Amino acid sequence: MAESGGLTSPAFTGADDIRRRLDELDYLVDDGTAAALFFALSLGRPLLLEGEPGVGKTTAAKALARALATPLIRLQCYEGLTAGEALYEWNYQRQMLAIRLAEARHDRLNDADLFTEDFLQERPILQAVRHRGPQPPVLLIDEIDRADDEFEALLFEFLGEASITIPELGTFTAERRPVVVLTSNRSRDLHDALRRRCLYHWIDFPAPERVVEILRRTVPGANEALIRSATDFVGRIRRFDLDKAPGMAETIDWVSALSSLGATELVREDVLRTLSTVAKTLDDREVITAALDQLT
Repeated sequence: MAESGGLTSPAFTGADDIRRRLDELDYLVDDGTAAALFFALSLGRPLLLEGEPGVGKTTAAKALARALATPLIRLQCYEGLTAGEALYEWNYQRQMLAIRLAEARHDRLNDADLFTEDFLQERPILQAVRHRGPQPPVLLIDEIDRADDEFEALLFEFLGEASITIPELGTFTAERRPVVVLTSNRSRDLHDALRRRCLYHWIDFPAPERVVEILRRTVPGANEALIRSATDFVGRIRRFDLDKAPGMAETIDWVSALSSLGATELVREDVLRTLSTVAKTLDDREVITAALDQLT
């Protein structure tokens, strides 16, 4: 049951337009990320975003969906993720009910009667393929590196052709390619075959001036001195051998916590009271605490 496919029409005039539109949504991107998003849209190719946790990979997909005024469909990956949870599965309860009703009528159902669209349950990827609307959806395949190696092979047809083959029904191909964003924290290596099907971009921790601008927007109650000193503090923390270097999410939480205490500058007591927002393991807390004398 094939449907006609096609490339995504560019919704932006260029990378500068993407950066401007995302800026209006308070999501600040650098030139490289803006260009990667634009190429993914204009070429109709999936985009693989890698980077340390907390640099804004997931938020990029969310902001792009908002800028396009289109639905965000999210597939959160984890170990043991199956095709039935990601692509599609059959509604076995409805199938059993149909069989019992047929038996009550002294009818007999065969496989062709049971494996029809009436019994098909769409999961995120099939939902993206069959989406109808003025804009294709943004499909976020989040933390693909957390899924098993075998799961990647299930994505090859979809990533390459924007289609899914269901043996009982045939091949479904998107009318217009979904905007596909995959994210990875590099907890394991991804297959070359998956990388081949995607454009690629590495998102680094934002530069200090961009961190300051993000904090101005997300924590408007914090004063300039606190924002700048907190930005510098987090930048120096990241040079330590930490289990989990603080990203933007942790930085925003930390400055929000400091601001809620009425802090206008960094002092040791306030840092210790709010350390749970930036130190996510006991070892990290001990490392940061031991270095506080030289950091504040």
